[in-house]
Amino acid sequence: MGFHGGGWGAFIRYDEKQDHPAVSRELLTRVWDYARPYRAAITQMLFTILLTSGISLISPLLYRDLIDNALPNHNLMRLNWLALGMIAIPLTNGVIGVWQRRLNSAIGEGVIFDLRRALYGHLQRMSLRFFTRTRTGEVMSRLNNDVIGAQRAISSTLVEMISNVVTLVATLSIMFALEWRLTLLGLVILPLFLFPARHIARRLRVLSRRSMEYNAEMNATMNETLNISGAILVKLFGREYSEQERFGRDAEQVKEIGIQSAVTMRWLFMLLGTISAVGTAMVFWVGGHLVLRGEFTIGTIVAFGSYLSQMYSPLMSLTNAQVEFARSLVSFERVFEVLDIPVEIRDSAEAKELDSVAGKIEFCGVSFAYQRSEEEDIGLEDIARFDRHNAGVAHLKRGRKDNGEQAQPDSQEERWALQDVSFTIEPGQLAALVGASGAGKTTITYLIPRLYDPTKGRILIDGSDLRDISLKSLTANIGMVTQETYLFYDTIRANLLYARQDASDGEIVSAAKAANIHDYIASLPDGYGTVVGERGYRLSGGERQRIALARVFLKDPQVLVLDEATSHLDSVSEALIQSALQEILQGRTSLVIAHRLSTILAADKILVLDEGRIVEQGTHMELREKGGVYANLYETQYENQSNVG
Repeated sequence: MGFHGGGWGAFIRYDEKQDHPAVSRELLTRVWDYARPYRAAITQMLFTILLTSGISLISPLLYRDLIDNALPNHNLMRLNWLALGMIAIPLTNGVIGVWQRRLNSAIGEGVIFDLRRALYGHLQRMSLRFFTRTRTGEVMSRLNNDVIGAQRAISSTLVEMISNVVTLVATLSIMFALEWRLTLLGLVILPLFLFPARHIARRLRVLSRRSMEYNAEMNATMNETLNISGAILVKLFGREYSEQERFGRDAEQVKEIGIQSAVTMRWLFMLLGTISAVGTAMVFWVGGHLVLRGEFTIGTIVAFGSYLSQMYSPLMSLTNAQVEFARSLVSFERVFEVLDIPVEIRDSAEAKELDSVAGKIEFCGVSFAYQRSEEEDIGLEDIARFDRHNAGVAHLKRGRKDNGEQAQPDSQEERWALQDVSFTIEPGQLAALVGASGAGKTTITYLIPRLYDPTKGRILIDGSDLRDISLKSLTANIGMVTQETYLFYDTIRANLLYARQDASDGEIVSAAKAANIHDYIASLPDGYGTVVGERGYRLSGGERQRIALARVFLKDPQVLVLDEATSHLDSVSEALIQSALQEILQGRTSLVIAHRLSTILAADKILVLDEGRIVEQGTHMELREKGGVYANLYETQYENQSNVG
């Protein structure tokens, strides 16, 4: 896969001929931004690398002295000191190695923390549009597997490269000092293995990226089918076996790529071992002749053999350093790919705070279009590439032009969900949204808390455009209850406190009483400490909805948006929720997707939608007398409801 144009393409340019990315200065600068906070620890670690590399070079010299001096001269004192030195060197290196490992771990785990925090924070700022186009499992893979791989690039790959350079330079220096002819002999065979080694290293980079992609696919499958909603769907349709087969196919890909990587790595180790064996054999063969001719001591050739083994490994690693480093940076590529996706909904530079809110809501010529790409994009790579390419265009389409007008959507790229919608809800009024499925009711409710921004037109609260208000203060003054109630796997108290962390126990109980759920909670063995389970599925639908209403009560917003979905509940739960709704709607500006006639009759204004347009608005009696769309809806959907008065 090649990256072209702007965005990530500026950091890694894919080389089709060499089959590996060329690492650019821009990429290294960006990676260094994450390493910079740990430069003190990196400096200390570099010092330990120099120290351990230098100490390791002493051992072969001890062997030489033992063979050439201590043993031939029967020098017992020298033998004792050499034996102590052979113990002291690995012990000293071991102690320094513990320190080095501590520094390395601090750097690596720190980078993981910073990357995860940056990635999670960026994902939290994404609009609802992003989450409707991605799979949770794939996002989780970026937060876990790819972040760990990126950490490895700094704390492992980079450290190994530096360590190899230091070891190689120091080893070659001593080898040339000992015997330059044997040193050249040891180096001369290396080019014979360069091409196959580079080929293997390039293949490892490709396998590494494929492994990440396959793991992301497997994580997505697990996330979709092992959450409570997915598990219920699988069981209801009897698809356990087929889902097991689908997961098996994903896991098979992960297994196969793992086998290929392991075998490829083994080929690389085999080449390295062969180089070492051939080079060592040649050195000992030629060196043996020199010893027999009296030009070389036995201790020197033994020491030289030890240095030779220390030389080949770093030399081989550095031969493919660029490819290996680029391979390790694949994870950074995938993390940056997500971080570079533009944030669609954000505060403007002049965003102001909402202090006291009356709650007047105005839609002024609002149109909204879903991009067709949302239906076609699969995978974060596609989304990232599309969003980066269209960031400027999308900003113009969804934002306001300098002259205050709105950009028009491209009919080939977008489809209308709302067209030229205008209405006003006065402070304290209740407005009911009615219309057939797909008419645009939910889209209107998503626009008020800025889950989306309108493609055209303006939405005002107390005369201020929503885009001129800070998101924090906007959401603080708007409460929303959706048809699908979501509760965290936590206690009832924790789920209620999600609305307001500083709420007292008395306020929690008051909110629960207002939502007609306190008596039920009090009857539970653990009361408010009861864990509700995954998505709250330990509770009934009515109980979950009443807890959601209590959560909104606790937030105490001036503007309320809710989907009054009670048609699937039993009569007792429905009556309790209807009573709670009457309580929560009092004194608030409310926009309700109405499913019950009682809510419609209580509404100060009814907004009738048809194919994304407001076709009628008024009171129940006014709209019935018109004999239009609402009158038809009333006759077909509401007239036979049991609570018609």
